[in-house]
Amino acid sequence: MPDGHSHRLVVREVVRETADSCSIVLEPPADAAEAFEYSPGQFLTLQLPTPTGSIGRCYSLCSSPHAGEPMRIAVKRVADGVGSNWLNDSVAVGDEIECLVPGGMFTPKSLDEDLLLFAGGSGITPVLSILKSALASGSGHVVLVYANQHEGAVIFADQLRTLAEEYPERLHVVHWLESVQGLPSRAQLKALAAPFTSYTSFVCGPSPFMESVSHSLRELGVPPARIHVEKFQSLAENPFEPVTAAATEAGDGSVASLEVELDGVTHEFAWPTQTKLLDFLLEQGLKAPFSCRQGACSACACIVSEGEVKMVTNEILEQDDLDDGFVLACQSLPVSDSVKVRYS
Repeated sequence: MPDGHSHRLVVREVVRETADSCSIVLEPPADAAEAFEYSPGQFLTLQLPTPTGSIGRCYSLCSSPHAGEPMRIAVKRVADGVGSNWLNDSVAVGDEIECLVPGGMFTPKSLDEDLLLFAGGSGITPVLSILKSALASGSGHVVLVYANQHEGAVIFADQLRTLAEEYPERLHVVHWLESVQGLPSRAQLKALAAPFTSYTSFVCGPSPFMESVSHSLRELGVPPARIHVEKFQSLAENPFEPVTAAATEAGDGSVASLEVELDGVTHEFAWPTQTKLLDFLLEQGLKAPFSCRQGACSACACIVSEGEVKMVTNEILEQDDLDDGFVLACQSLPVSDSVKVRYS
């Protein structure tokens, strides 16, 4: 792991939220507090010392950077989930956990816009961060549709009840319980969303749930640019292992002119055309953000302001992200002779 990319966070609190979920307060060291400033809806990548060995896992933040809260993640137990089971069973106050800086693009561009939020199960985690931030610092209306198997599975039920009482004119919470209503159909989801088609939507939960919600919103005519879906894929490799810049294939020695703006500083390089952007920047000693290095998250996303790159894979960025110039640095190779990139 390159120096400066990860830090040891201290576990300050562990709260049992439901029978199969907990929330965990993590405190960064004082000299890394600025590095752990985050936007609502972002996630952390943790290195967990499980009995089967060290593994990397991504968990969304449920706290709000606008509400004066300590940094908190929430973790729901998954059957045969090594990381989620270790955190629910074994993590304790005082433990130290290696962690990458916050990442992700599942965050509103403005907290003042009206928001329609769909959460399924533990998908409430980043959605709650967005909801609390919008209420604390924004001016728009917020509608939350929260689906769970049964009442006992509703994570943060008390928080949601309190917020609904505190913001009766701005927050409307709809609970959908499978034990009472069955699984929500697309027709039912459309009916729930129909009055709010002018709102910007954020969707997080199990894949079938997100697919059904997204399909329903599109059928209602909501533009893709106003439908944001949080996508996580299992990490095939441990992102905390040492990084080496490996060429995608045998190169011919060709390079592209690269200009990178990172942390307010502009750097210029000759970028080998067969080496992925993130690998190359890390090799040059830059602290470019990343998490999985596999195209399974959006922590390494940057903006191509001039020139053109191609991504080896992309199952994370949506069309409106691509239209805004975003690419995954860990998957990007140069196409044009000159490329300018900036990290927002």
